[in-house]
Amino acid sequence: MNAEELEDRIAAFPLWGYQFEFENGVRTPIADWQRVNRQVQRRRHFFEPLLSLSGGSLAGKRVLDLGCSSGFWALQAIEAGAEFVLGVEASETAVEQANLVFEAKGVDRERYRFDVANVFEYELGERFDVVLCLGLLNVVSKPVALFELMSAAEPELIVLDTGLSKAPARLFEVSRLVEPRNRVDYDMVLVPTRRAVIELAGQFGLQAVPLAQNITDYTSMDDYRSQQRLAFICSKDRPLGSLASEPEPPANAWLATLE
Repeated sequence: MNAEELEDRIAAFPLWGYQFEFENGVRTPIADWQRVNRQVQRRRHFFEPLLSLSGGSLAGKRVLDLGCSSGFWALQAIEAGAEFVLGVEASETAVEQANLVFEAKGVDRERYRFDVANVFEYELGERFDVVLCLGLLNVVSKPVALFELMSAAEPELIVLDTGLSKAPARLFEVSRLVEPRNRVDYDMVLVPTRRAVIELAGQFGLQAVPLAQNITDYTSMDDYRSQQRLAFICSKDRPLGSLASEPEPPANAWLATLE
């Protein structure tokens, strides 16, 4: 499609959460330009370690992107050489955006599919080498069911990026969604602590390693700076220790901040 047609189709959407750039000079508009840096830094935090573990590319890999939004990370996977990407997203509008982006990028239709669905009602029935679960765990009420779904794909690697509770224990904190558009099942959600993520992954035979942040610019990254958001890579058999972040402060150190 030409630039004018693409601009018209982009403008038909009232909101874009990610900036996409196309060869003809067209970009998707975003309300907060600081979010461009956010995605650059998040890529450093969790996507580049994924590529490192995968030999520098995702060539030949099948990737499942749960809660894929408008396909930003699915596109990163395709551009890293993934053979096929399946995105599952509850928002029909976001899936329409993802399909437009992939069409405009000229991605072969045989290499991707985006399905509108509640992830907890989705029948997978396929195997994937990599699962992306980015910004999903902390906005659902059924974290165990989410891990069941991911494990059913029999992946080599799971990349998990999640908001965290700062409570000093292995627990899930009951919370209410601030942004209703993030709703997957219920408004009341269970936000994990860092240790809860590791323990829950262990129930499925997975080692979960909190990733070193490697962030060079914390603009629009306050949640990562404060450790209220963090990415993990999970695997059953890959050695992951070299990717690990600093150990979590002991519980009494956290409590001291309340005094």
